[in-house]
Amino acid sequence: MKTGSHFPAAPDRAIRIGQAGIRVINGGIALIAPGVIIRRFGEEPAADNAAVYGLRMFGVRTVVLGIDLVALNGDSLRRALGQAVIIHGTDTATAALLGFSGRVKPRTAIPLTLISLTNTALASTAYFAACRDEK
Repeated sequence: MKTGSHFPAAPDRAIRIGQAGIRVINGGIALIAPGVIIRRFGEEPAADNAAVYGLRMFGVRTVVLGIDLVALNGDSLRRALGQAVIIHGTDTATAALLGFSGRVKPRTAIPLTLISLTNTALASTAYFAACRDEK
């Protein structure tokens, strides 16, 4: 079902708004209060400045990805959806490699990898739906 570049189908828009909300909230927490996330993995924020920096860096990027989901349409939206697949896929690979290499404890690497994998799956679903609707 072709929805047109300016008026996406209501269910597609609702899904995008839901995904945007998740990204903006999670990204906002990572950006503004990275210690909250670090503590959830049993670590101490004051002892890990690299984690604080990394979470803030990924937080701002995640907020921008979320805003793109509601602010863009047409070709710009499809491009942003495709970029989100690459970004989240890279996050998944990074989290998994950090766990496999032993650089991050399994109790941290496993949930991070699963979260990133879920984000990759959601991003892929949205991208392929947009491509399908384009035809």
